[in-house]
Amino acid sequence: MVDTAPRFTPKAFDLKDFSPPLDHDRILAAIDVGTNSIHMVVVRIQPSIPAFTIVDKEKDTVRLGDFEKTGNLTDDAIRRGISALKRCKAIASSLQAEDIVAVATSAVREAGNGWEFIQRAEREVGLAINLISGTEEARRIYLGVLSGMELQGQPHAIIDIGGGSTELILGDGQAHRFLSSTKVGAVRLSAQFVHSDPISDQDYTYLCAYVRGMLERPAGELKNHLSSEETLRAIGTSGTIECLAAIAADEALGFIPDPLNGYQMSLAALKKIVDRLRQMSYEQRLSLPEISDRRAEIILAGAIILQESMALLGAESITVCERALREGVVVDWMLSHSLIEDRLQYQGSVRQRSVIKIAHKYRVDMPHSERVAQFALTLFDQLKGQLHNWDFPERQLLWAAAVLHNSGHFVSHSAHHKHSYYLVRNGELLGYTEAEIEIIANLARYHRKSFPKKKHDNYRNLPTKHARQVVEELSPILRLAVALDRRRMGAIAEVICHYDEAAKQLQINLTPANPSDSCEIELWNLDYKKDSFEQEFGVEVVAYLAPNL
Repeated sequence: MVDTAPRFTPKAFDLKDFSPPLDHDRILAAIDVGTNSIHMVVVRIQPSIPAFTIVDKEKDTVRLGDFEKTGNLTDDAIRRGISALKRCKAIASSLQAEDIVAVATSAVREAGNGWEFIQRAEREVGLAINLISGTEEARRIYLGVLSGMELQGQPHAIIDIGGGSTELILGDGQAHRFLSSTKVGAVRLSAQFVHSDPISDQDYTYLCAYVRGMLERPAGELKNHLSSEETLRAIGTSGTIECLAAIAADEALGFIPDPLNGYQMSLAALKKIVDRLRQMSYEQRLSLPEISDRRAEIILAGAIILQESMALLGAESITVCERALREGVVVDWMLSHSLIEDRLQYQGSVRQRSVIKIAHKYRVDMPHSERVAQFALTLFDQLKGQLHNWDFPERQLLWAAAVLHNSGHFVSHSAHHKHSYYLVRNGELLGYTEAEIEIIANLARYHRKSFPKKKHDNYRNLPTKHARQVVEELSPILRLAVALDRRRMGAIAEVICHYDEAAKQLQINLTPANPSDSCEIELWNLDYKKDSFEQEFGVEVVAYLAPNL
């Protein structure tokens, strides 16, 4: 017999409980698989400070985002991407990186064959790529900026211009106030609007109007998070902004600062650059400082995005920050390994806080959901090593699904499990990859009614065999947990499991909160809900009340 796990408390999810102490330097590689380029940064982490030092960088402009016509990544783009990832892995290995964390953003997120690219990278390179949402991308960009700049409690708008999307972020050094990701990027807009060289007046007018229209709403929402007495400052990240700042510095100073980090470029100077760029041919743009052949193709669209962003935000100048998504991935890794406990400590619990926020948004019955989460984790912990071999990452996903399993009631009681899937899937949970969000949503979907089936669209959306196995094995556990609080009154105080391997029988011993309560409804519901568990694990489930002493 195994003792029951602790009751649900925030402490139950403290990452320190699951991460070994790290008291020596670590080498980590972080890869950003973007629309325009694949970037890698290799860092040496000093846990005792904690801080990290960049020891190497790698960049390859693979232009994954060349898929406007078909909606798919092209074969050539995939080959370029795989080749770049192989080089990145070889460099990381040569520097003895203990871990390589890779994230994919806009191009892979939107492409019809994005998951095929991810699976091919795992198969051919041996590299696991985490697909992240635009909002999660914005959150990690914010972490990257905080690792390189002090915001000193003052509100800053962070602008990150990628190949396929632009992120607008508001923060003051503490928790972010606003995150957004909009489908305007330098590669995307160049393909859509730039059809002449130099650009025609008509194309230029259309491009400016489109960018302004797309960014007007997120810029307005960002400003709504400011108080009337606050003054907004702007920070710019990404290769596009660094390139424009280099051009501005060369004109103003006669040289380009190295590093560019901290350099300020005025909106007036940017407007002059945009006026120059719109009149230049591709060959002329190549002669500009710090501009590559690939950058020369897309720099005008990127400059217009920055110009319109600053104008909409009312920013008269922008400060360059050379740290962004890649460094944010490093900070996120440090947080997940309990290496940061000071000014970024609040970010370490971003997953839990995000789940609770979504639960409140959809008016979830929190006392009930917390009891279900407690029961689910109690079952998970007691059955680990006997009926399943999942670990802390899957435990976190089960907890999130347990808290949000009834969120679908916000839409309707009828088929609320299906509504739960939709709300979780589209709720912009922070701290999770797209694959993890899909798992959580599916676990919530299968807390009642039908078992996971291939004919279900949501089940087919699970990207890997691993993800499907997680849902198949943890959804029956969640079903039992839901049954244990059938009356939503905390009738069950304790759950102790005993697995008889010889008899293939799982005995669930329940202690009622009220000794005089027979808990007939909970026992009946357990018997009703146990089918999926018995089928999945090949055991008989027998539940009974602990005898009154």
